[in-house]
Amino acid sequence: MMATTAGCLGYPRIGKARELKRALELYWQGRSTPDELERVASALRRENWLTMRDAGVDHLPSNDFSLYDHVLDMAVTLGVVPARYRAIEDPLDRYFAMARGRQDAATGIDVPAMEMTKWFDTNYHYIVPELEADQAFRLDGSKIFRELREARALGLRTRPVILGPCSFLLLSKLGSGMEPSRSRWSFLEPLLRLYEELFIRLAAEGVTDVQLDEPCLVLELDEQAQDLYELTFERLSRLAPRPKILLTTYFGPLRENLPLALRSGFEGLHVDVVRGEEDVEAILDGLPPSMSLSLGVVDGRNVWRTHLDIANEQVARFRTRFGADRLQVAPSCSLLHVPVDLSTEARLDPEIRPWLAFAAQKLGEVRALADAAGTPTPQNDAFASSRLAASSRRLSLRTRKPEVRARVSAIEPGMLRRASEFDARSEKQRARFALPPLPTTTIGSFPQTSDVRGARAAFRAGKATEAEYEAFLRAETRRCVEKQEALGLDVLVHGEFERTDMVEYFGEKLDGFAITENGWVQSYGSRCVKPPILFGDLTRPSPMTVPWSRYAQSLTNRPMKGMLTGPVTILQWSFVRNDLPREDTCRQIALVLRDELADLESAGLGMVQVDEPAIREGLPLRKRDWNTYLRWAVDAFRLATAGVRDETQIHSHMCYSEFGDILSSIAEMDADVLSMETSRSRMELLADFARFDYPNDIGPGVYDIHSPRVPTSTEMVDLLRLAARVVPPRRLWVNPDCGLKTRAWPEVERALAEMVAAARIARAELGGLPS
Repeated sequence: MMATTAGCLGYPRIGKARELKRALELYWQGRSTPDELERVASALRRENWLTMRDAGVDHLPSNDFSLYDHVLDMAVTLGVVPARYRAIEDPLDRYFAMARGRQDAATGIDVPAMEMTKWFDTNYHYIVPELEADQAFRLDGSKIFRELREARALGLRTRPVILGPCSFLLLSKLGSGMEPSRSRWSFLEPLLRLYEELFIRLAAEGVTDVQLDEPCLVLELDEQAQDLYELTFERLSRLAPRPKILLTTYFGPLRENLPLALRSGFEGLHVDVVRGEEDVEAILDGLPPSMSLSLGVVDGRNVWRTHLDIANEQVARFRTRFGADRLQVAPSCSLLHVPVDLSTEARLDPEIRPWLAFAAQKLGEVRALADAAGTPTPQNDAFASSRLAASSRRLSLRTRKPEVRARVSAIEPGMLRRASEFDARSEKQRARFALPPLPTTTIGSFPQTSDVRGARAAFRAGKATEAEYEAFLRAETRRCVEKQEALGLDVLVHGEFERTDMVEYFGEKLDGFAITENGWVQSYGSRCVKPPILFGDLTRPSPMTVPWSRYAQSLTNRPMKGMLTGPVTILQWSFVRNDLPREDTCRQIALVLRDELADLESAGLGMVQVDEPAIREGLPLRKRDWNTYLRWAVDAFRLATAGVRDETQIHSHMCYSEFGDILSSIAEMDADVLSMETSRSRMELLADFARFDYPNDIGPGVYDIHSPRVPTSTEMVDLLRLAARVVPPRRLWVNPDCGLKTRAWPEVERALAEMVAAARIARAELGGLPS
């Protein structure tokens, strides 16, 4: 009997030491050449392939690597390049202009970046392809074929990863000026011709297998989408010559779309069993004899070690039914979403470390399951250590605290409501703060310069004392407050120089979290985050933010916002325990934040921003499952924030998601001021707020902080005019899209000066007040 094979759908791109991040930033700063950037990229691809090969992976992916984003790569491959970028002749410069924007006085090129939003319910961001009315598709397969040949030079055959045509269209947007009646599906026929051309060329290149990613199959599809999926599958399956196609889905169950996938006519199907276990019986009963199965039993979204005995039982059921030659074991999705290698963690808590598996270790789990398939109770080192880790975690006293569980059980409905309604609170807050119309503020963080990072590294390495580090942070905070006052901002922030990350910082302060040294994952482009690992019940040993907020407020007479990350975002942006319902964990987080808010209020902070950028991201992928999530998510935010007085103004921030379909829930959160990302879409999001008649104050972002481009005050005033069409000016705030942590001070100061000028112009124009 043939052995069950091991596959991998994709591997982290950033490198063990974030080599890609550093190479990109050197290139963007003009300190390296395209050839030097490509050398780093090529070395990372080589290391990834060899790592997978050495781990025993039989099916190696290619084209999963990207310099910025795989969806943007596919857009370029298909010639979906908006007209505003086509004047940029160099392909690499054009690619990064699409991702980041481009402002070049020497050439006169000044283009904003394309929209960016969340990749399904992950914290990865993708660049949204933009389809134009006169869209002319053109195949450029150079990246795909270059990487195939790189792998062959190493003696390796790979399975190219191709984002499928239907998901590409569903993840795209229609460009401005498009007729409202036009459907994205009107582009399918010319797009299919390109896919057919690509597959024929791949076959001619000797490629035997292709991974065709169609993640939108886990969404609710209308009848037209299902019909066009059927058409697409029929066209591609009948194409000859072509490679064998593994239809790849992930992030959830297929449910009613499973029959569509099973009759695709393709040679293989990958399913996410971790998140889609409910599909198992239907797959066992319905997999056609002509189709093999890739079984995603190792969690590609979280860091917990796989319980190999449980996973092996799942694999055995399929092997018994279909045989070894039709079965492949794989992670549930690309390993892009987990850190690279646990072996780089020298200081991780020794009790918790055996409970974990990063990308490199997950490859080993896949291989162990493939080797053990069909063995009832495998007796080898991999399975023995898995059993030991599962037992250790289950019995650990650090994962369960009775007093925390008791407090969650004692939550009452009255704890979820502010004392007064918004209109009454708003009047008290206006009297307290006496702000001008269209008040200006920022979202929280200010540039984390090389000096800030260097001081932190020196402190952690023992090269600076705690007193020296604190003195440095106080000086940076004072400088930040002085700069904001000089710029004329109305509501200030302290800059967050003491924080590495908006979630990790709180993980460091709470019992129940573990912090890694190198547990980085890509968020977008060169932006990497290091999620803390939430392993146990949560307690707050002491106030987390009060000393720095109190100090910052002492430096100014203007309002200073305290800055907290909301319970849902802490939940979403951590690697969360999988041994407790997520809503229970979220309530634990909300309670410790409620305590922190009370302490901030007692310390004299009149405004506190509780950021929830992940509220939309946390939605289940199917609408039928939304209500349950939204109920506990909204209640968690209210539990955290409802205990303050009317005069205390609660802000919240959200970014890079579509909020229109959950506005009633956002309104239920009852934040006094909501700021959000809107500049890349030129305030498109506000149309939803107008239709809903959102009741509280809104701060639509007027410039994109994820791009180095500095917009003019004229551009910002134009955006404020658009905003004022749908939101009464008395309820508008003026702010950037997001925090300024990743930007440099010169561009930040220029951009904020333009923003303050824009607010003054808009006050005169929209509010009838002196500028």
